[in-house]
Amino acid sequence: MNTRVLTGITTSGTPHLGNYAGAIRPSIQASQQPGVDAFYFMADYHALIKCEDPQRIARSRLEIAATWLAAGLDPERATFYRQSDIPEIPVLCWMLTCVTGKGLMNRAHAYKAAVDQNVAKQLDPDDGVTMGLFSYPVLMAADILMFNANRVPVGRDQIQHLEMARDIAQRFNHLYGQGTDFFVLPEVQIDDEVATLPGLDGRKMSKSYDNTIPLFEGGSKALKVAIGRIVTDSRQPGEPKDAENSHLYALYRAFSSQDAATEFRAQLEQGLGWGDAKTSLFELIDGQLAPMRDRYADLMARPDRIEEILQAGAVKARGFSAPLMERVRAAVGLGAHVAVASAAATKTEKSANKTAKFVSFRDQDGQFRFRLLDAQGQQLLSSEAYTDPKMAGAAVKVLQTTPLNQLISVLGSQVTVSVDGHIVCHFDAANHVAIQAALDTLTA
Repeated sequence: MNTRVLTGITTSGTPHLGNYAGAIRPSIQASQQPGVDAFYFMADYHALIKCEDPQRIARSRLEIAATWLAAGLDPERATFYRQSDIPEIPVLCWMLTCVTGKGLMNRAHAYKAAVDQNVAKQLDPDDGVTMGLFSYPVLMAADILMFNANRVPVGRDQIQHLEMARDIAQRFNHLYGQGTDFFVLPEVQIDDEVATLPGLDGRKMSKSYDNTIPLFEGGSKALKVAIGRIVTDSRQPGEPKDAENSHLYALYRAFSSQDAATEFRAQLEQGLGWGDAKTSLFELIDGQLAPMRDRYADLMARPDRIEEILQAGAVKARGFSAPLMERVRAAVGLGAHVAVASAAATKTEKSANKTAKFVSFRDQDGQFRFRLLDAQGQQLLSSEAYTDPKMAGAAVKVLQTTPLNQLISVLGSQVTVSVDGHIVCHFDAANHVAIQAALDTLTA
């Protein structure tokens, strides 16, 4: 069974070298491992908590998507989407909010830090605190629980939010589960081996400190200028350097092999000048970023291509979120079946028992096809033609027993269903949720 891993990236700025080494690179590597089902999303709802500049958020969404794709993320292997393209997430967030105690939110680190800062300034404790900031952990829980992630890689400052997501999931399961757990309890994943890069001044690379090294923006020249600004001590060429505590060595080690890092350290300890060391560091990093930088520039010049990829990712993601949300809505009493059941009481038993179904037929050319009809008899999809009715029947069986998301490929608004390399049918992405819901009734 695959392990589902989920990571979000807040769209409030331009990715820098620290973001790449600390989050983007290890996440892409994880998505390439066998047995990993990767869900990576751009947390643009979360960005609204931190940023009130619409243009910056819009630009950041484009830059971050282009960065991940240029760095090697394969959208065919991972589910890559924008948070705001999944309408089920804010709905689930509200439902989780309704079972989350205010006392739990009072203990959130970000909220407590804001209150402490206000008290220190002799302001009202909640001055400037929005409900977005206060209930941020609930939205994060909805992001995670919506896709029942098994593992969530986070920094140590985010562990509390994962614990809160588990608490909220347990509360919902207890209230509405009736013996069935709607939500998997996510496990925190702390990657101590993942590089935390020092910035220009030696502190953690962060926009908050204005000490970042650009990843793609500004090209090779901007990278070289930034590396040239890295703070070093006053030891001259020929004097042994303290490599272990050198910011240059920490950066070099994050982008080189172990043998190359050992050689660079030896050169520093033997008196390599800081200028030459910075040149070596620039050549190492630029050599790795240059191909990605070219792909990034191409993607940024084609925002329509980025949008196409993200919309395809949203279709894949909604193939999971929409069916789960239907179950959750039914559990809390908001399911459509409640109203339908009431109305159906006045109808015949035959009408009340209608359900989705496959219908096989022979077309005017003598070929064999099948249709998927919903409970009201409306056609949801029609298959390609088969010369052998057994092949058509086998395709129907696969559709009834295999998750739809394992059979589809998406190009723009068109979804293609294939079985064993043979195209079964095409349908519009707008019908994906209805088709998935119909198939769920046939496999339940």
